[in-house]
Formats: sequence, C-alpha cells, structure tokens
Amino acid sequence: MTMTSTPEEPLPVRTVSRALGDWINRLGRIWVEGQVTEISRRPGMSTAFLTLRDPVADVSLRLTCPRTVLDAVGPALTDGARVVVWGKPSFHPGRGTLALQVFEIRPVGVGALLARLEALRQLLAAEGLFAASRKRRPPFLPGAVGLITGRASAAERDVVENARRRWPAVRIVTREVAVQGPLAAGQVIDALRELDADREVEVIVIARGGGSLEDLLPFSDEALLRAVAAARTPVVSAIGHEQDSPLLDYVADVRASTPTDAAKKVVPDVGEQAALVAQLRGRARRVVEHRLDRESRALTDLRGRPALAAPLRDLDRRSEAVEALTRRAFRCVTHAVDVAGRDVAHAAARLRALSPAATLDRGYALVQDGSSGAIIRDPVDLTAHQTLQVRVARGSFAATVADPLPSQPPPDAASQLTAPSSGRPS
Repeated sequence: MTMTSTPEEPLPVRTVSRALGDWINRLGRIWVEGQVTEISRRPGMSTAFLTLRDPVADVSLRLTCPRTVLDAVGPALTDGARVVVWGKPSFHPGRGTLALQVFEIRPVGVGALLARLEALRQLLAAEGLFAASRKRRPPFLPGAVGLITGRASAAERDVVENARRRWPAVRIVTREVAVQGPLAAGQVIDALRELDADREVEVIVIARGGGSLEDLLPFSDEALLRAVAAARTPVVSAIGHEQDSPLLDYVADVRASTPTDAAKKVVPDVGEQAALVAQLRGRARRVVEHRLDRESRALTDLRGRPALAAPLRDLDRRSEAVEALTRRAFRCVTHAVDVAGRDVAHAAARLRALSPAATLDRGYALVQDGSSGAIIRDPVDLTAHQTLQVRVARGSFAATVADPLPSQPPPDAASQLTAPSSGRPS
C-alpha cells in the first residue's frame, strides 16, 4: 500500500514505523549465512543478542534469539564462526531497529566449507582461471615490489627482511590490510587494484601467516580470485604454510609456500648472482682458452708440415727439376737442329748434284732466245742473225746466229756461233 503525504500534511513517526513493521512482518522465514560476532548473553535474560556479518561486504545484521537456541549450538559458536541461521525479519517500532528473529542456528562445519570451496574451484577451473598458459613470469629484478599483508605482521617482516637481505636496493611498496575476518577480502581487493594501477610496481605479493581453514577463507573469496586473475601485474600468493592451499594459490601467477619463499621468488640474491656471474665468466674464460689452445696446436701442426717448415726445399727441388727439363729440352732441340742441318746439307748436296748449275759446271751451256727467253732445244728453230743468250757456269753472254743451219744437221754438228771481237757476244 502506497502512503501519501505532503509538507502540509506529513505523516507521524508512529504511522511510518507501524507501516514499516507491517511490511517487514509480511516477510517469511529465511535461511541466512554469515559470520557471528558480538555474542551477548546477558545474565537473567531469556533473549540473546548477536551480530551476523557478511564475509565479503561490510554489511551486518542484528540477530535476536532465545537463549536456549544459542546454548543448543554449544561451544562451537564463537566470534568469527561461520553459521547458517533460520529466522524471520522483524521491525521494532519503539527503537526503529531492524533485527532478524532467529529460531535455529547451524554452524557451518569444515566439511561444508570444503565442499563449497571445491565447487568454486571447479567453477573457476572450468573458466580457465587456473590454466598455466595465462600465468605470467615475474621480472628478474623488479623495480618495485608491491606487498599486501597484515599490519605489523610476521609475514610482512619475513618478506621485507628476506628481500632486502637478498637485494639491499629493492624497493617495497606495502599496503596493510585486514587478513582475517569479514573485511579482509574487500580490503585486499582494494589494495590489489591500487598497486596494479601503479606502473612502477612490477610484481605484487599477497602474504599472510598460517591459520585455520576459517582464518584463510578470505583468500578463497570469488571476488578476490577474479580480481587477481584480471590484474595486469603478476601476483605471488604467499598464504599460510606449505600445507595450506587457499584458492588464491591456484589463480596467482606464482605460488610461494611461505612469505620467506615469496621473497626468494621475486628478488634475486645478490651473492648468488655475483657467484653466477663469476662462474659464467670462468666458464667463458675456459672456453676461450680451450679454443686458443686448440687453434695454437693446429697452427703448430701446420707449421710443422714440410711445406711450411722448409718452404725453400720444395722450391729448390722444383728449381732443379726445371733446370733438368731445360737441359733436356736444350739437348733435344740441339739434336733436332743437328739432324735437320744434316738433312738440309744432304738435300742441298743432292739438289746441287741435280741442279742445272752443276751441269753447267761440267761444261754444258744453256741457250735461250734473246727476246723471249725460251730455251733452244733444236737448231732448226734458229734463224739467221737471231740474238741468243748463252748461260754457262760462270755467267752468261749474248750470241748471234751467223748463218742458218741446215734443217737436219748431223748429230755431232755444232752450231756456228761467232762472238764479237770485243769478247762480248754480238
């Protein structure tokens, strides 16, 4: 039912309070889960009071219940215990307060918590938040290390002291938050987002000491796990001891067994790095020395070869071979020239013996026509006063036919030739 009012006709407080009570009283009974705090058992009163807090958000609800209901739970009901209550919302008009009237309280046991964590683990694993492919490796030497931990806690001391002992120049940006209770998850998420937005922070460590399953529940909160998965900066989980395994260990990029182990994983040890550098330098020196020794031995082997040990020896041997070949070639050429000379002499002698000059030397003469140079072989070819050229062994001279010769002179008849008185043929 809608209530109407105006500044001139406002509703009295009792009317509004009664309407709120009527509307809330129409709500049925419901089951609610949370952490109980501020448990109050006042002596002589049959009603007990306590507060139920949301484990994630900063929200609480006042509870009232009969003292018998509270006593039925037993010693398991302490501050911080996770419970499920069955009650009915009620509004008290006199005080104007809202409360949940409880009829039954059930503690949430370890088995139930483990079942819920397992269901959440399977859900996040199916979404790929635990996949190794999405995990990032922290830098070798981060410029600044973000640390989310409890105020003045042993975890903070372990991380800071070990990190500075390993690398004195390391810079740590610390955010102190609640690491237990209903406010822990929200404060860790806020600190994570603040450090993730800082560009100088290259790795973030979330550290807490050991504790019970209930104490470590904030680090299995779904909102925190999704915030870690969405962070740009690599996140290292250092929650509890080796046997503790909140779901943050599965989502974080690196899991450290303890806060001390987290310092070892994010900051290198300066002594180890110096020793490693010295070791690498020694190894490099040995490799270079081995290479130089091997090349020196190879060079010595090359220099020990005959061709390099006495290079002139081979040249001398080659020079002697060249000289021997030169002498042999000279002898061959000389012999060939001598043989060719003798052949030429024999051919010249035979040529001289067969040449017309040799015939002329024996007293014969060669008669030619003075004008045409044709050789006269038959006297009948001569005419009177014909000029002839006669060639003898020592030269030649001209002659003139005095008289015509008979057409058929006797075989022993000689041509009648006359020579001029001057000794020169006419």
